[in-house]
Amino acid sequence: MQNFIDEIEQRTPAGIAAAIGRLIASGRLAPGDRLPTVRVLAGELGVSPATVSHAWQALSAVGLIVSRGRGGTFVQDAAPKWLPARSQSMIGAVGPARLDLSRGTPDPRLLPSLGPALSRVAQRAVTPSYQDLPILPELLEVLRGSWPYPAEAITIVDGALDAISRCLDAVTRFGDRVIVENPSFPPFFDLLDQLGLERLPVPVDEHGIIPADFAAALKLGPAVVLLQPRAQNPTGASMTAQRAEELARLMQNTPASADTIVIEDDHSAEISIAPEVSLGLWLPGRTLHVRSFSKSHGPDLRMAALGGPAALIDPIVSRRMLGPGWTSRMLQTILHDLLTNGESMAQVGEARRIYFARQRALADALAGFGLDVVQADGINTWLPVQNERDALVRLAASGIRVAGGSPFLATDDGPAFIRVTAGALPDDVTPVAEALAAAAHPLESTVHPVGARWA
Repeated sequence: MQNFIDEIEQRTPAGIAAAIGRLIASGRLAPGDRLPTVRVLAGELGVSPATVSHAWQALSAVGLIVSRGRGGTFVQDAAPKWLPARSQSMIGAVGPARLDLSRGTPDPRLLPSLGPALSRVAQRAVTPSYQDLPILPELLEVLRGSWPYPAEAITIVDGALDAISRCLDAVTRFGDRVIVENPSFPPFFDLLDQLGLERLPVPVDEHGIIPADFAAALKLGPAVVLLQPRAQNPTGASMTAQRAEELARLMQNTPASADTIVIEDDHSAEISIAPEVSLGLWLPGRTLHVRSFSKSHGPDLRMAALGGPAALIDPIVSRRMLGPGWTSRMLQTILHDLLTNGESMAQVGEARRIYFARQRALADALAGFGLDVVQADGINTWLPVQNERDALVRLAASGIRVAGGSPFLATDDGPAFIRVTAGALPDDVTPVAEALAAAAHPLESTVHPVGARWA
């Protein structure tokens, strides 16, 4: 007990929680270890039981400990094994929080109303033939008119990850190399690992993949480049047309990447403030572009458009016909309505404006507390911290939940980060920004600016 007590230097809820968090992170407290009761620890520390209780709540909020009622409080066991590896490391975000900025999901209040679209859907789900075109012709027409480059073929699948998984299945073999952004979306890493594909991480800056590092990775002969052209998750970076052209030229001029396929995940297309961009403008025969509608129109619609050369799209559609076949045409009808109805389009436009305003307000407020960041696009912001675990615990003690940066990083070395879902911020961001800055650099009076690279 005494060694346990000696580790707690600051006898505040945040200080107690941070010390216990370090003990757990170092392995000195192992999964399943029982912790002292609130009253016992409060007596040893000379603080009120409420102080320890608040620390326990913060640790529970980030998934480090669990209460079993009268049985006591314990260090949390491992996450369920059926979850992919990166998802296991993110499962700590459980329980109540005053403000949850960890999810990376859109503000439900800013999604377009489905009621009018649902009222216009036929009362019976009718498909004349199992061999009909998997995408509604009217939806196909709308997508063709807004695609960032002329695509020979476009189809609809069940969300962005479904599209990317099917693309990788179609164009890679076990052991192939795949260029990925670092940091990037954790399920991408899990997916590549499950397919037996080798990751080639390339750092990003505020304009996307850094060309010099990209050029070096291309020389290793990757089968695929997997990137997010806009509102990159987690950094919020959006690629410029100049950067996209530079990357495309590098691919064209590198013999080892002559057959490399580009897979683009434009997951925040309708709510991004950046112009549409795609390497497909320069590499139309080698680019598979995914446009998701989860962030803009609702995650539960489970729909994404996948477009590219027919030689790559047709085999994916053919293989899908031997599984789910097609995405529900009733859902496609709803999506078509949302994409063409004036009121729905206005609602999505307003959501885009509000997300932009929240990102700007957060960047301005953080600057006021000495933390200079590049204003992000979309709904996420990527912040550097001195210690990820301490930052999570300190924020949880303030009633704020964010996502730890580790699952988003392709390598274990380098600086620590947290991801903040700025799209879920309240109107008054100043108290949140103050808490974020304090958690990022708790022992410094000033906060160092972010460097050019995010990895």
